[in-house]
Formats: sequence, C-alpha cells, structure tokens
Amino acid sequence: MASPKHLVLDPNDTRPPTIGHPSAFPSERPNAKATKTHPSKAGNENASIYFVGTATTIMEWEGIRIMTDPNFLHNGDHVHLGPGVGSVRRTNPAVDLDKLPRIDAVLLSHYHGDHFDQKVEASLRRDLPIITTPHARSALTSKGPESFTAVYDLAPFQEMNVDIKGDADMRKRPSLRVTGTPGKHVPPTKPPDELKELFHAVPPTNGWMLEFGYTTDNGTFASGYCIYITGDTLLVDEVKEIPQRFPDKHIDLMLAHLGGTTLPSPSAPVTVMVTMDAKQGVELMRCIRPDVTLPIHNDDYEVFVSSLEDFRNEVEQAGLQGGVVYLDRGEEYRFRVKG
Repeated sequence: MASPKHLVLDPNDTRPPTIGHPSAFPSERPNAKATKTHPSKAGNENASIYFVGTATTIMEWEGIRIMTDPNFLHNGDHVHLGPGVGSVRRTNPAVDLDKLPRIDAVLLSHYHGDHFDQKVEASLRRDLPIITTPHARSALTSKGPESFTAVYDLAPFQEMNVDIKGDADMRKRPSLRVTGTPGKHVPPTKPPDELKELFHAVPPTNGWMLEFGYTTDNGTFASGYCIYITGDTLLVDEVKEIPQRFPDKHIDLMLAHLGGTTLPSPSAPVTVMVTMDAKQGVELMRCIRPDVTLPIHNDDYEVFVSSLEDFRNEVEQAGLQGGVVYLDRGEEYRFRVKG
C-alpha cells in the first residue's frame, strides 16, 4: 500500500464553506429536530451525524465538521444523471446551501449530480478540502479558474490521515483515518445496447471506512469509532469482500446508500438498478455486521424505487430491527468516540 496522504484541519478556521461574505453564514448547524442514539448502549456521546437528505450528512467531532456528498437541490429541482437522463428531486434538504454552517472538509463518494449538484459546484469555496475518487478529482481540478484546489483522491483500500490541529503539547491528537472501499454503481454485466452510453457515463464510485480516533507522539493511530459508508453501490463481490480485507475491523456504524435507483427511469422499457434496494441492504447488513445501520439515500428522487418502508419490512422479516436507526431529514444520531 502506498504511503498515506495527509491533511490537517483547523477547528479555529472560521471561513464559510461557500463563496460569500462570512457574516452571512451561521457558525453552528441548525438544532436537530430529534436526537437518536445506539438502541441499547447509549451514554457519554461526544460526536454526531446530522442527516441533511439524500446522502448528505454533517458529522461533528472535536470541533470539526465533515460533510458527505453535498446535495442541496429542492423539491421540483432537476438533476442530470447521464446522457439524456435526469431526475426531479421530491424532498427538501434539512438546511439550505446558503445557510450551511462552517464545514472543514467534504467526503465525496463520486462525481454525480445527486451527490454534488450544480448549485453546490458553483457555490463551494474553491479551497475547501475534498476527499474523493480519482475520477472526481480529475473533474474538479480541470475547470480552469473555477477549479477546486484542495482535492485528494483515494483508490479502494488506499488510506488518508486527517489530523485535527490542537495544542502543540498534546500527547495524542484527535485524528481521522479515511480508507477508500470498493463500490460498483452499475451492474458487473454487459449492458443492453440501449444503455451502453449510459453505463459508460456513470462515474466510478467509492465507499469509505471512516475512523475517528487519536494519533500518539510516535505516529500510532488508535481508532475509537469506525463508520463504513457504502457509497452508491450494488452488492457486488468486491463489496462482500470488505470483511476479509478488514478482518480485525469492528464496524460501529454503517451508512447505507439504498433506494434501488433505477435508470434511465423506473417507467422506461429497459432499465438498470444502480444502487442497493431493500433486499440487498439487508444482505449487506448480514455481511458487514455493523453495530448500527443508518439507511440513507432512499426517497429523495423519482429514480429511487425501493422505499424506506420496503427496507423496514425486510429488516423486520430478518429479525434485525434492533440494529437499525431511522433518521428523518433534520434529525441527528449521536455516538461516542472512545479514546
């Protein structure tokens, strides 16, 4: 494995995440409509995940905020998903883009309109750190004067260290470790002739193993909480191999991108499913065996055809309901990073 890439985040950096005057932006995110915790092991939580909508979340710990897959379109807005393919959003985000609080970095699973929409692309500060795929890095840094300037790419199983700036005499410093994980946004089969162009246009995608922990003076990282973010993927063999690639990794939480996204549209004569549906989501739970699963990315666009209720039913039939927490947009899940 290549040497890990490295990023340092400063919790005292007060610059807004989007282009504009700092006074126009709040320093804190909106209060959560509801707070949820581990179904059976709650207590002493020191970190949180705020669900904005689609695959967009804001994670907070040790004074920094990480945003995943920023999508801030509104009900009725159109998104481009491929050659001649689009969808209309049917929900609103929990917070508007122009009211977004300070964000320290973005974790972007792939360069697709429902994960990095046109308004986000036009508005984000150009030097905001973005961790993403090689494909997305190439796209984001190839826009001439409008290019993003702090983009880091990770291939599957490549690591990146993210330190949180603190007092110089700290014997251990808060840190994050980000590892790319495989994802397959199109079926691993030969596409029908009618969909060949679409297959080639769907961008490569990553999942992530995101670990919160501490790094000691000698450079040793100790994980205190591990989140597996699936990204937009189907349940392919590469994903099923994740437990073998991380045999000693305890997964505290899984953010599962679901929805059974169907392109070019659910009503088209020839279609293809490009994200997990409810059945695949439950099968992945059995494979990964996380303590808790948070289902996201399931009802925000017309191309999502596998509902959250479908997933809830599959979970109950499998007897796994004790390991799932359901968040509505604007709600948060709080957890504890050990250390």
